[in-house]
Amino acid sequence: MNAVDRALFSQPASMAEASSAAAARRDFSVHLHRSLASADSVWRRLEREGVASAYQRFDWVGAILQHLASQESADLLLAEVRDAATGQPLMLWPMCRLRRRGHRVVAWVDFGVCDYIAPLMAQNLTLSAAEADRVWAAILTALPAADLVRIDAIPATVSGQPNPLALLRRTTASAHITSGMAIHGPAETLLQRVCKASVVREIGMKGRRLERRGRVSFVVAETAAEVGALFDVLLEQRLDRFRKLGRFDLLTQPSAVAFYRQTALDGLTGGAARMIGLRVDDVWVATCYGLVHGGAFHLTLLSIADESWRNCSPGFLLVCRAMTWAREQGLGYFDFTIGEHGYKAKIGGQSQPLMSVYQDLTLKGRLVRQMIEGLRDGKAWLVARHPALFERLRNLRQAQRRGVSGLRRS
Repeated sequence: MNAVDRALFSQPASMAEASSAAAARRDFSVHLHRSLASADSVWRRLEREGVASAYQRFDWVGAILQHLASQESADLLLAEVRDAATGQPLMLWPMCRLRRRGHRVVAWVDFGVCDYIAPLMAQNLTLSAAEADRVWAAILTALPAADLVRIDAIPATVSGQPNPLALLRRTTASAHITSGMAIHGPAETLLQRVCKASVVREIGMKGRRLERRGRVSFVVAETAAEVGALFDVLLEQRLDRFRKLGRFDLLTQPSAVAFYRQTALDGLTGGAARMIGLRVDDVWVATCYGLVHGGAFHLTLLSIADESWRNCSPGFLLVCRAMTWAREQGLGYFDFTIGEHGYKAKIGGQSQPLMSVYQDLTLKGRLVRQMIEGLRDGKAWLVARHPALFERLRNLRQAQRRGVSGLRRS
């Protein structure tokens, strides 16, 4: 990937222009695979020859099914979309059906570990909005009975290629945003070129402050022992920090821990994951789990040491060093992924909106969708009209989480 990186998740200049480039009317057929083995050949072919995000890689989704989906009794629904005239595979949509409190939901094979949702696509595939809607209608016809479709975190493009999900008329704005930035030119001067002068001075000041505490080392894990040690540190730091903040972290679940540990180790043998850490003498002050795929680095998990290191901003420094390392590896895009943390914009990250698709298929599904939307709108109203009350309620909830976490640890 080259210039494509600059628009990894950005909206094309005109989605209408991209759509109008599609050929005359095409018809589509859908073949539903109910197992990973059944879709193995077409999946690997589209991943190898077409376009896929890091979160729709065969090995990534295989680990999801092994560690996370098995806890949910998910029915796998892998929709292969073909050109009806030629039989040529055009897309693969990895979905599943879940049972949720009396209703059935069709969702992506996501389970909380996929920052972006998009089908695998043939290279240079271009659909008009009307064609995307026809594909979606064909997929819905092929799916087994369900009440609701719920898909979130949809980027406009993947590696510069329009995401068919984003073309659907049913898309709405997601609560999530993402951010990232192109990284080009010499690695050794990257930060000076992409950051404001004040930020470069801050990086230098925090770096010198850290160096006064001991010998600083930037480490990319290269052995199973190093991966295991770094992952253990990341896990401990995140659980401790999120417990103190009263925030939920997926890593409180043993199945999620097993998933991330396996994929971290898989990174040594062709997988996308990389474990990176910043160490002062023998103390790990920050760790990072990221994915390298398609010319980009995706910052997926970040952890920092306790408050005694706060004035050194070790997490911020690790991200800056990881950007330089990514450029040294020849990567052209640094993806901060989902979240609105201040350091992302400070370094130069450009925010991009994500989208959602919620579609009811039955009356029960419509009631569930309306309830979800009502809760979302109610929260937005409370934040806008009564921010102090919202903050008190959030603090109460966080205090309850800290109390529950403390009971579990005792």
